[in-house]
Amino acid sequence: MNRRIAFRNMEKTNHMEEYCIGQLDKIEKFLENERPPVNIDLILEPSKVHAHHQVELRVKTPHYHKKVQFEGPDFYLVLNRAFDTMYKELHDEKKKQKEHQKELNRHDEIKKAR
Repeated sequence: MNRRIAFRNMEKTNHMEEYCIGQLDKIEKFLENERPPVNIDLILEPSKVHAHHQVELRVKTPHYHKKVQFEGPDFYLVLNRAFDTMYKELHDEKKKQKEHQKELNRHDEIKKAR
């Protein structure tokens, strides 16, 4: 599993890195059974002039290609929103895939019965 955290226009601090790693661990745990390659990219870009901070989170696997990007005045709120949204989107996508697989299985059973 490849995980990258990019700090743009900011100093890398241990506190911020530990916080991000803790949040990314939850996403990695969700993706632990996913076949490789699994890439997770987190880009942190705070704004020094205006309260216009940006966070981008990308997850790319053979089954998932998700990207969330948020902006806002409070950096930690924007960061948490990106993590929460990504986690929810991954869960929703997994649920859709399971439902689709069930439909395919039912379709195959109907074909065999004919």
